[in-house]
Amino acid sequence: MRRKLAIASSLIIACPLSMPVYAKASDNKVSEDKQTIQVTAKSRFEVNQKTPISTSVFTKEQVKKLNVHDLQGMLAFIPSASFSAAPSSKDRSIFIRGIGTVAHSRGLEPSVSTVIDGVVLSRGAQATSDILDVDHIDVLKGPQGTRFGKNASAGLINIVTAAPTQDFHGFGEASYFSGNEYRISGGISGGIIKDKLAANASFLVSGFDGNVHNDFLGNTVNGYKHRGGRTKFLWTPSDRTKVTLGLDYIYSNDNVPNGIFVSSAKTAYPSGKVTNNAALQAALKNEAITPTKNNNHISNDTYGYTIDHNGGASITLDQDLGDGYSLTSITAYRRWQNKQIYDYDQLAHIYDSLPKLVDVGWINFWQASQEIRIASPKGHFFDYVAGFYYLHSDEHEIYDRYMDKLSGSGVASYHGHANFGTRSNNYAIFGEGNLNFTKKFRAVLGLRLLRDDLSYFFGRQSDSATTVTGIRPSFKSSGSTSHYGYVDRIGLQYDVTNNIHSYFTYSHGYKGPAYNIFFSIQSTDTSVLKPETNNSYEIGLKTQFWDKKITANFAAFIENFSNYQANNVDSTAGGALITHLVNAGTVSTKGVEGDIRIRPIKDFSFGGNFAYNHAVVDHFNCPVNASVSCNVDGKPLPFAPRWKLVANADYATDLSDRFRFTIGGSYNWQSKTQYSLTETADTVQKAYGILNFNTSITDKKNKLSVMLIMRNALNTHYSPYLTYGSLGGVTSWISRDYGRYGGVTIHKNF
Repeated sequence: MRRKLAIASSLIIACPLSMPVYAKASDNKVSEDKQTIQVTAKSRFEVNQKTPISTSVFTKEQVKKLNVHDLQGMLAFIPSASFSAAPSSKDRSIFIRGIGTVAHSRGLEPSVSTVIDGVVLSRGAQATSDILDVDHIDVLKGPQGTRFGKNASAGLINIVTAAPTQDFHGFGEASYFSGNEYRISGGISGGIIKDKLAANASFLVSGFDGNVHNDFLGNTVNGYKHRGGRTKFLWTPSDRTKVTLGLDYIYSNDNVPNGIFVSSAKTAYPSGKVTNNAALQAALKNEAITPTKNNNHISNDTYGYTIDHNGGASITLDQDLGDGYSLTSITAYRRWQNKQIYDYDQLAHIYDSLPKLVDVGWINFWQASQEIRIASPKGHFFDYVAGFYYLHSDEHEIYDRYMDKLSGSGVASYHGHANFGTRSNNYAIFGEGNLNFTKKFRAVLGLRLLRDDLSYFFGRQSDSATTVTGIRPSFKSSGSTSHYGYVDRIGLQYDVTNNIHSYFTYSHGYKGPAYNIFFSIQSTDTSVLKPETNNSYEIGLKTQFWDKKITANFAAFIENFSNYQANNVDSTAGGALITHLVNAGTVSTKGVEGDIRIRPIKDFSFGGNFAYNHAVVDHFNCPVNASVSCNVDGKPLPFAPRWKLVANADYATDLSDRFRFTIGGSYNWQSKTQYSLTETADTVQKAYGILNFNTSITDKKNKLSVMLIMRNALNTHYSPYLTYGSLGGVTSWISRDYGRYGGVTIHKNF
């Protein structure tokens, strides 16, 4: 024991700023046969069927078949998850079981945490772009703070990318789809020094013209250009030591418009009264824009876009301490820069009551983090993983709003400039273990003790002494807060047989305090928000039958949230739509999830998964001076469809000793979805379903495959987000699969 402690102490002293590793990078393995999928749900590899957590897995094979390369596309096929679209990555959010971050303040952490190769991303926006060389993602539902770094009150997305191998191999891939979408990628992996040093490297070049027409500028938007690369070096100086250096960078240029008008009116809640904005209606007619639910035309004189530079470095150390004990440390640094330009008024001309506004923003964010953990051998009466975690993040934003407004003397111009940011530190000690009463029956115990330090600064200069459209007068403020919190998890797990596993868990989740920091902040918005906490109860059954040809997993859950942090609508800033962050009250979600997979023969499989989520507002803390009704108790939470289903089937056969043929399809359906806490009827997306097909021919001799893909075969139109326009009406966003499209992917291994 003295030898183990001496080794551990020397490693802790020798490893500055380190981050968690949740599995040995060289062991990442996911098979399309789901009973063999290994997930990193408990900070080390475990077979999915034996993990007492409701988990969904999305594999690299699904990435290829569905032409999805970001979380928005992937989560469409995870029934318990949803994604909030936005013109800029900084405002996009992830939801699990109907719970997510319905706010865009810089002083707010996400309810759903995102981890990539062991590194926790402090801002969810860091993972909303292209994910290069993905091996698989794990979607873990419910509080995860006793196992993963940082606070994850609603769930966690764990992204795992390809690891280096000693055996040399490489690939090249090219795709082309309708709409002039292209993607070229490639990579190599292999040993540099036999049994000592291996490395891999991959690159990406992709683009898409878009599927929204800007009639004023005469161009197509809602597309992208992405460029990136990723590399890992795996050094094995001894049989007991592994060191992995990871480097990655992705450049994203997305020209997503600031909403597409679907109506010039809006519906009040709860009266249902429809108010038509006559000025907006006349303006849209003048712009030759017809605002209907299937509209994909805009008229903007400003070319809106958002540019992201996202990258980082990490050093992972895995040390075998002997006798089954191991120590893991990851040093990580990440940087994210974001620039965005919006046509805030969403029109091309100036009108009497509809001024012209342009927003320009710039974000510089960086984070450094450290996690050191020790894992005991498995199989003893008590086995555990325990450690220490630290994360520092620093975010600085500059935001400008420019306005031209018609007046009696001509055009009056106004300008607001804001300089603001946040700094945070998160410290935690944590551990989770099993009390193995018998080989089949065990208790799960987990605890995380943490401290959050959060501070902000804000300064705005305005050339108007009174509020004009969306621009408030000059204002300056700063503040700081600290808070101690805890996360715990207790449960029981019983293995009925080797292939039937049952469990029950209770978890307490925590998301730290927040400040309402945004461009239009006013003096009443500066108080600190209380931490968001929740209590989660889950019961699950994971089963396999018929020689593991049938896998059927089910979970039922109840989660209750207090001090829910969300945006509340405030329309008092000179007529512009403004929201501010509040402790909205109490919300809850309860439901049932299922995942069924059947493989009756080797080359044919079918199945599906589903989620029923009853996610509602239990009690909303309506401000006394609220300008709109917020009596939304009992109403559904945003981005929480009551039902979501995914069904798929795949068949493969050898045409000869050389050629192999595959065909597959999937269908995902969800019930109507409310996108706003205002509970207005015109921010509801009706139920819809998307049908997809793929087929391929593989030349096994030349290691070459050609795949044909069709997305949204039924040409179903839907919106991933509906909201009120900045100056009135209702606007929507359009996803890549808004309409039918198809293409081809050619893949070559060598």
